[in-house]
Amino acid sequence: MLNKQNRNTNYDKGSLTLAGTVMLGTGVMIGAGIFALTGQMAEMVGALFPYAFIASAIIVAFSSYSYIKISNAYPSAGGVGMYLHKAYGNRLPTAFNALLMYFSMVIAQSFLARTFGSYTMQLFGGNDSGNIISILGVSLIVVAFIINLLGNRLIQGIAGFIGLAKILGILIIGFVGVYLADNLAVDLDATAEVGTLSNFLGATALGILAFKGFTTITNSGSEVVNPHKNIGRAIVISIALCVLIYVLVGFAVAGNLPLSEIIATKNYSLAAASRPVLGEFGVWFTVAIAMTATAGGVLASSFAVSRMLAMLTEMKLIPHSHFGMPGNIQKHTLVYTAALGIILTAFFDLSRIAALGIVFYLIMDISIHWGLLRYLLKDVNAKKWVPITAIILDLLVLIGFVWVKLNSDPYVLIVALLTMIVIAVGETIFLRSVVRKSNKHEHMHSDK
Repeated sequence: MLNKQNRNTNYDKGSLTLAGTVMLGTGVMIGAGIFALTGQMAEMVGALFPYAFIASAIIVAFSSYSYIKISNAYPSAGGVGMYLHKAYGNRLPTAFNALLMYFSMVIAQSFLARTFGSYTMQLFGGNDSGNIISILGVSLIVVAFIINLLGNRLIQGIAGFIGLAKILGILIIGFVGVYLADNLAVDLDATAEVGTLSNFLGATALGILAFKGFTTITNSGSEVVNPHKNIGRAIVISIALCVLIYVLVGFAVAGNLPLSEIIATKNYSLAAASRPVLGEFGVWFTVAIAMTATAGGVLASSFAVSRMLAMLTEMKLIPHSHFGMPGNIQKHTLVYTAALGIILTAFFDLSRIAALGIVFYLIMDISIHWGLLRYLLKDVNAKKWVPITAIILDLLVLIGFVWVKLNSDPYVLIVALLTMIVIAVGETIFLRSVVRKSNKHEHMHSDK
């Protein structure tokens, strides 16, 4: 029998300042957006990839409106899970979309971990054969797991230091790269083969993955100082910082490295772009920043996603088992998150990890906007046209991305579809069992 202590989530209210919350958000965003997605977006859309980052920022600006409005009204450590619950209640849409968000966040964690491995290998000649990248990525997740066990204030301190260091480092790389670039103009001839509308929409969808880290801020809701104001502020500040950094570095890479090399080095393109500008010193500096940024991203992602899963467990929207482990639910969900992240990091490559993440995220994101429109519009004092625009833009880039993957890598879409079917069927069975148990409990009490 479970004791009461083990059902306690132990949230530390008021433990995260505005600055610390911003660093947690940017910790996930910057790590994913710059160091790996740059090359993958270039592979999809050619030399137009800096503009795909700008298009992604515009879409995220519309999307963030719903999160800001709901978080200002209902700050919660459950973040997206709680927002879905406010809109849909204890029903399948809440559980299904919350789990999609959970998996997209774990996928982002694995994406960062493998990126850490790819950049670290540049210190040893760049040989990415064998399992070294996977081992490095898995090791990073384990270290992040241990740090997360030690408490919020340590996480905030480490994330704050890492966040400041990597923002300054990336800005240096970007400004120097732009200053020394021979030409910042986009070579339209280099986009001829991949410059179709569907490819641009697909690359824009990948770019959204670089910004989705702002949702980790919502998962720290009740732990933020003055959450009714600071959650929204942290989201806006984080997105603004990342727009500046992504566009700056995107043009720096495009101006210093031929498109063919950006694509060939897609998993570590920023390090490759530093070599012609700053030589080997530039490569080492970039790798050091990349390692710092991705490590901070994994730390921040683990912090946020484990709390979201704990909240879903507390709301009885997902099954939970202690498996004999000591401690509270928050610790258990941290273990599950780390274990799943390790599996993805060990067996999936960066392109497929990113593809799974963006499909799950966009479907969940559309559900957030629809929930706001259908159920919460008056409660949170929101304008109708903004979430409607966000839904249209999400659908456009999702359709474009799916079309590109159908022609290049249909396997990843099959995995995504099967995963969603399993989640839907499993949650339907679980939620029905919860209702049956509740009805049985009420019946027993009425007999008494």
